[in-house]
Amino acid sequence: MRSGAVDLVVVGAGIVGAACAYHASRAGLSVTVVDSGPIVGGTTGAGEGNILVSDKEPGPELDLALHSHRQWRALAELPVRGTTFGELVEMEAKGGLVVATDRASLDGLARLAARQRDLGVEAVAADRDRLREHEPHLSDDLTGGYRYPQDMQVQPMLAAAHLLRLARRDGATVLPHEPVTGLLRDGPRVVGVRTPRRDIPAAAVLNAAGTWAGEVAALADVALPIAPRRGYILVTEPLPALIRHKVYLADYVADVASDSAALRTSTVVEGTRAGTVLIGASRERVGFDRSVSVPALRQLAAGAIRLFPVLRDVAVIRAYQGFRPYCPDHLPVIGPDPRAPGLHHACGHEGAGIGLAPGTARLVTQSLLGTPTELDLTPFRPDRFDPEVSR
Repeated sequence: MRSGAVDLVVVGAGIVGAACAYHASRAGLSVTVVDSGPIVGGTTGAGEGNILVSDKEPGPELDLALHSHRQWRALAELPVRGTTFGELVEMEAKGGLVVATDRASLDGLARLAARQRDLGVEAVAADRDRLREHEPHLSDDLTGGYRYPQDMQVQPMLAAAHLLRLARRDGATVLPHEPVTGLLRDGPRVVGVRTPRRDIPAAAVLNAAGTWAGEVAALADVALPIAPRRGYILVTEPLPALIRHKVYLADYVADVASDSAALRTSTVVEGTRAGTVLIGASRERVGFDRSVSVPALRQLAAGAIRLFPVLRDVAVIRAYQGFRPYCPDHLPVIGPDPRAPGLHHACGHEGAGIGLAPGTARLVTQSLLGTPTELDLTPFRPDRFDPEVSR
């Protein structure tokens, strides 16, 4: 290591960067976190806090989701400041309820659930009557669905902030409002970062910059095809306990996996501890356009009313938007970049970053320490999109 260098600079103070800083610091590495804006000022601050296995097709992402779910459960029990981490971040093991409006959709859910069960996912069939037992205010027009007890929710801003607090307790330094303007190089090797205020030498640099991760990668002359995918969430006035689960239509899984750049909406409704109801989900690739799409908001509201007619006369008090870090193959980018030694990545999680963060962080830390990783990182390798490597 160069004189005065830290073991790791983490670029990005969202949930993934925060989790990586926590795990790396806990493992004994010296860590500095830098972010161009405030803590959780990007995608994490515009998220719902979902920790889901229900929406994952069997494959590398579901493997990572199950691995990460175990890390979230362990974190939940961690004693912190006279309580537990789970209480601090408002973790709720509420479960998910995926519903179908016709027989074809229900048959598709049944096939998916059967494949998921083979890998350790709990999926319990629910006919029309059982759906109403789970959610008394659901529409009568549903054919059936599946309940996923493992699905959970956290308050994402609290989760990231407390992970960073724990990292600082273990010696990490957090520097908000310091954009990375360049990477320090020793020949081809990345040996730190440059900000407008300082150079920070490091044995390794971790790109956890979310939607902006492609820009950070470009500083090392490597390409990552990560693009922003805009989404909106509606927030209702506080209500008495009305919705018990995260409830969404079966077409949500297909919309997540879609490559379309056009506006797509699929109904997702869930309550929070504060009593508000969160309504999503929309997806469209429009760059970093922050203008308000009235058609998207209308579609979200209409879908929520179809699913829960009781919401028809409930006031929406605000709407917010964020940009998911979209990858063409819908898998995150995790691990060392062979094209730029010293540069590592933990990015491209799209809308699953909250759920996948601690599992990603554990794998990244194992890779940094040179120990065997608990999951094979090959499907997530950073150079998989590079035509020079893929030949």
